[in-house]
Amino acid sequence: MSTPFNDLTDADTGRQRPGPVMLVAFEGWNDAGDAASTALEHLQLNWDATPLAELEPDDYYDFQVSRPTVRMVDGVTRRVEWPTTRLSVCRPAAADRDIVLVQGPEPNMRWRQFCAELLEHVEQLGVETVVTLGALLGDTAHTRPVPVTGTAYDSEAAKRFGLERERYQGPTGIVGVFQDMCVQEGVPAVSVWAVVPHYVSQPPSPKATIALLNKLEDILDIGIPLGSLPEQAEEWQKTVSEMADEDEDIADYVRSLEERGDAEINLDEASGEKIAAEFERYLRRRRPDGPGSTGR
Repeated sequence: MSTPFNDLTDADTGRQRPGPVMLVAFEGWNDAGDAASTALEHLQLNWDATPLAELEPDDYYDFQVSRPTVRMVDGVTRRVEWPTTRLSVCRPAAADRDIVLVQGPEPNMRWRQFCAELLEHVEQLGVETVVTLGALLGDTAHTRPVPVTGTAYDSEAAKRFGLERERYQGPTGIVGVFQDMCVQEGVPAVSVWAVVPHYVSQPPSPKATIALLNKLEDILDIGIPLGSLPEQAEEWQKTVSEMADEDEDIADYVRSLEERGDAEINLDEASGEKIAAEFERYLRRRRPDGPGSTGR
């Protein structure tokens, strides 16, 4: 496959530049409230991503489950669009490396073959780190900050990227399978999950999308413009609060989630040293000459 990554020499400096980072999200079981797929779509638009490749859909999708769609072209011709996983590439202004975006519906079959094909792209593109995004339903209040958990390829990486430990055990989706196969093949892989309130599971979930993008800022060490997402999140929270207030039982339940969540906050972690480090990282990401490296 011919790609723009065959030569990783920087045209301006002549120095070897870092290999790309791959960001991955799948629609479906791994994507409560469409939070993860919306985050990838946001990056594609804001970073002006260019199409790179796509997987053959016949190998992985049941079209009675993931049906193709018909769209109008120029108001005259109808075109069938098949569900598949697509790769695109971009170079954010503050980044010192390319970023590959991978998005599509969770495949219906041949998961190991599917992941193996994605890993071929990882190898051919010289990807140095894979970051998978997901969202799950949980017992969290919509009025509180969105919990973000995750796993990394080793404890040092988890600490460096500020990932809370993910304690979930049980059935997994393609996100978990792909991360595991990356690690088995020696590719550093990080998985980041936002928790969406289970009582408001229907998409969109802009607050969870923002939480994922904020965590990506930490991992990529670059600023990510949020556009209209903060306004959407504020309106979403207001609407959900109004709906909850109309039912006394739901309002009581939300209050109980708020109290439980507040009680779990570990105030000892909010040390002056940690706050200063977080603030410095925030400022560094937003300087015009700020770094864009994952290898901090």
